[in-house]
Amino acid sequence: MFAVVVVSLSGAAALGLALAGAFTVAVLARLPVVRTLKRVITMDGFIVVMLAMLPFTVPGEPVFHLLGFAATREGFLQALTIGVKANAIVLMALALLGSMEAVLLARALRALLVPERLVHLVLFTVRYVDVLDREQRRLRIAMKARGFRPKTSWHTYRTFGYLVGMLLVRALERSERIFGAMKCRGFAGRLHLEATWCWSAADVSFALAGIALVSTMAALEILHVAG
Repeated sequence: MFAVVVVSLSGAAALGLALAGAFTVAVLARLPVVRTLKRVITMDGFIVVMLAMLPFTVPGEPVFHLLGFAATREGFLQALTIGVKANAIVLMALALLGSMEAVLLARALRALLVPERLVHLVLFTVRYVDVLDREQRRLRIAMKARGFRPKTSWHTYRTFGYLVGMLLVRALERSERIFGAMKCRGFAGRLHLEATWCWSAADVSFALAGIALVSTMAALEILHVAG
């Protein structure tokens, strides 16, 4: 719900509240500062090219010219708006989901009536993506030990292709071993994720604060549009 409301915002007050709320939740969740910054910067790296092009593609009042192209004030505002939205949503997602155990996340998805197969996929992905990351780190270290240095050459492209192929092969082999081990333990295609939920005073307080935050953002946006 937070992400849906944030995407529809355009007013500065509502966007500022969204970013401040996401930052507050991230602080309360006690996320690791360095690791969280790396994740946010990685996400920003994917959209920075698009944001850099917006001032030159959105019509409006010119601010300056570069190589014959006019950068407009409206384009800068739109780029800033998109950047704030993206960072607010990512921060909130990291705070709410990044600090949650995989099994607890799977149980929450089942409680929300998400299809069981999709829950299984999410659970196994969250659990074993770190295993694959460690595997690729070992392969990269082995490549460096053999004198490999990445360059802009066909040899580099071919080597990285071999790396991806080896990761896929090892992931397939590992998945077969995991599936065999699960079958030995009686797995029949269904994980028992049912759990009895017990609401505490802290849960109720957090839910009410979340509702108040989303409602306030929506109210500020309505006032911005009406004004």
